Amino acid sequence: MKTADELIQSYLSDLKSALKSADRATVQDALADAEEHLRSALETELNEGEGRAENEAIQAIIQKYGEPEEIAGAYAYPGFFGVYADPRAWGGLVYMLISIVTGTIYFSWAVTGLSTSLGVMILIIGIPVTILFLLSFRGIAFLEGRLVEALLGERMPRRASFTDSSLPWKERLKILLTGKATWLSWIYLILMLPIGIIYFTVMVTLISLALACIASPVAAYVFHLPFGSFSNGQVIWALPKYLTPLLAAAGVALATATMHLARWVGRIHGKFAKALLVSD
Repeated sequence: MKTADELIQSYLSDLKSALKSADRATVQDALADAEEHLRSALETELNEGEGRAENEAIQAIIQKYGEPEEIAGAYAYPGFFGVYADPRAWGGLVYMLISIVTGTIYFSWAVTGLSTSLGVMILIIGIPVTILFLLSFRGIAFLEGRLVEALLGERMPRRASFTDSSLPWKERLKILLTGKATWLSWIYLILMLPIGIIYFTVMVTLISLALACIASPVAAYVFHLPFGSFSNGQVIWALPKYLTPLLAAAGVALATATMHLARWVGRIHGKFAKALLVSD
């Protein structure tokens, strides 16, 4: 009977064969994503202690992950415009657009929590308030991990961080106060505001520009609106009508490039979130 490691390597070999027509960068990404997902899922399965052997657990995980041909089809989308069929591109786009909202909420709560905790530390209620806020940082980080996995496809913990209940309460409190998970989660919540502003600004700018370009023929031929520069309500320069179809084509190309950017940023952000939110 094959070991879990042999089953993973066999699956990766089959996936590589299924991706033989894809470019090398896509193959490398697909293999890395698959191996990371399978190994992290196996580790989670074994830590949960459901009593299954490693090879049985990995077989169930592989079956749930999908056949090599199915996974290959998700990566090897056809050409430049095939990105519209990629759910990770749409997930990245949605995540970047809502990140200004989530980032503002995270930042406000993280700053409020820390400042309030420090402010009431001298009072009797200071310690329980601080503990509640630190626990909330971990809780929000867990919810953010679920959002990252749902939209960006990065495998994140599906259960809250584990603390040995047999430890004395002082030890568990020490882990909460000094553990990497608590403070890396807090740093992530703080960083999400500037990151969210950047994501939202870039996406809205690119999408608006692309849509304006795409709509230029309609504006020019149907509504007779000039597409150009204005000053004090006067047209300084306007694009000739016969060039607006070319501008529309450029808008379609820009919109497609924006989807590729959303997919790439989503993948990078997923790695970043995992580095900070999965620390213990």
